[in-house]
Amino acid sequence: MPVVSGMRTVLIVDDSVSVREQVGSLLVNANYGVIEAVDGVDALEKLGSAPQVELVIADINMPRMNGLEMVEKLKGDERYKKLFVLMLTSEGQPALIARARKAGANGWIVKPFRHDLLVSAVKKILPQNA
Repeated sequence: MPVVSGMRTVLIVDDSVSVREQVGSLLVNANYGVIEAVDGVDALEKLGSAPQVELVIADINMPRMNGLEMVEKLKGDERYKKLFVLMLTSEGQPALIARARKAGANGWIVKPFRHDLLVSAVKKILPQNA
């Protein structure tokens, strides 16, 4: 999915192709630029060459580097401290949510999710007119 200059950009990190496509389609239709990554390692590599990314939407359960480890690495790196992170996962345990918040995640949405609520959350974090 192409990223247009001047468009607010979101990085979707999920090992499920269908989830990346579904979330990406929702965000493109809401006029956001989208970049996709298959896991935390891929996300960190892509962020290195995509400074326009302002929000990361990430799953927890992924190979190589899970979502929580990725958030901890992101927030431990000065370049990404101001990056917004929204967890989108099938996990809903309070301990995981607390760990994600402590690591720096800004929100948590449990799958399956309502499409309008995800888009609304993104619009709240990244208003179009900012």
